[in-house]
Amino acid sequence: MAAVTLTPRALYEEVAELLRQRIFAADLKPGSWIDEMRLAEEYGISRTPMREALKVLAAEGLVTMKVRRGAYVTEVNDKDQRDVYHLLSLLESDAAGVVASEATAEQLQELQALHAELTLAKADHEKFFEVNERFHMRLLEIANNRWRDQMVADLRKVMKLNRHNSLFKSGRLEESLKEHQAIMDALMARNAALCAQRMREHFANGLEAAS
Repeated sequence: MAAVTLTPRALYEEVAELLRQRIFAADLKPGSWIDEMRLAEEYGISRTPMREALKVLAAEGLVTMKVRRGAYVTEVNDKDQRDVYHLLSLLESDAAGVVASEATAEQLQELQALHAELTLAKADHEKFFEVNERFHMRLLEIANNRWRDQMVADLRKVMKLNRHNSLFKSGRLEESLKEHQAIMDALMARNAALCAQRMREHFANGLEAAS
């Protein structure tokens, strides 16, 4: 395979992003060993930036480093999954309550537009995943707590390791849309307590589908 042309930003960051996308696409599958030498040759780089890239992914939870065995794509077990959903539920329900109370009318309209886009994307799973993430991350941005944003971003990366499986289950995508509508209704009514409750229910149902 021809070497990939890399952009001028820090080499290890570019390599980390390339590997991250391959993990999310299941080109590098959970539990699989990462052949540093082969990938370094494929990208036309030395092993040093490859190792630095793997350290970044390990910090995000996407890669697991094993002593004397190298790097592996992280496998998310049942407890990991429950823990991730639990934390996301706490963090994002809190953010939803803040947005219901404090968002401007224009910001709520932004979320309404994203929800409408999500509804239109239901026939295209990849598009649905992309718009769904934009909706959740925009809600967090509006809530305006950068520490929470960073924690959620890292947790969502781990959740992506198997998120496709849950939405592909019969009826789950339609249920997810209904849950988003309930969240939007609570947001537009500026009912902070109900909005937080609806977000918790959304994650509880998502976990059930993923289990």
